[in-house]
Amino acid sequence: MSDKNESVCLVSELASENESKAGQHARPKLILASASPRRVALLQQIGLEPDALLPADLDETPEKGELPRKLASRLAEEKAVAAAAIAKTRADGVGAYLLAADTVVSVGRRILPKCELVEEAETCLELLSGRAHRVHTGVTLITPHGGARHRLVETRVRFKRLSRREIEAYLESGEWRGKAGGYAIQGLAGAFVLKLSGSYPSVVGLPLYETMALLAGEGFPVHAGWKTGLA
Repeated sequence: MSDKNESVCLVSELASENESKAGQHARPKLILASASPRRVALLQQIGLEPDALLPADLDETPEKGELPRKLASRLAEEKAVAAAAIAKTRADGVGAYLLAADTVVSVGRRILPKCELVEEAETCLELLSGRAHRVHTGVTLITPHGGARHRLVETRVRFKRLSRREIEAYLESGEWRGKAGGYAIQGLAGAFVLKLSGSYPSVVGLPLYETMALLAGEGFPVHAGWKTGLA
């Protein structure tokens, strides 16, 4: 299933779940400025259920001379601002916390694309083979009062030396499509990783510690979803 189809299913599922919670104790709404199933799953992993998905359609082309760290931070902030503008026009966006993130993969100062063509993915895999690269994920939180807080997480990843057969097999899998750097670490490409220094969930698409800290620091009840009723 494509990310687009997955996101449509996620929106439907989230709507149904949130309707079923209508009679429960109200908590502030959480809007994710993304349609990424991976980011939704990461939030769910730590007990956070987004009430809505508001992906922002932006031009993600790096500015001239822009460094990877700056690009990740800028895009996360721009996605948050764009989604916040949409949220203000919706009843379910009033008083909501809005979370956005963007992930950039780089080798030195070179920014690798979010691959849509097999040729792009092949070039990325050949470049990453046998060497270390960095994954930068920017996170922006816009609060119900319009304040903004930011985090940037950098993770260093080293790939094994990839054989031609491994590269071709991975290209045939299709997992690379739409992924920064041409790979998804949570999938088959996990077998390529020799060493990781930093945040694994950040490489997947959202640093969980930093996200939790941002929300908690602004008063969002981050542990509300941890209750099982068995205590």
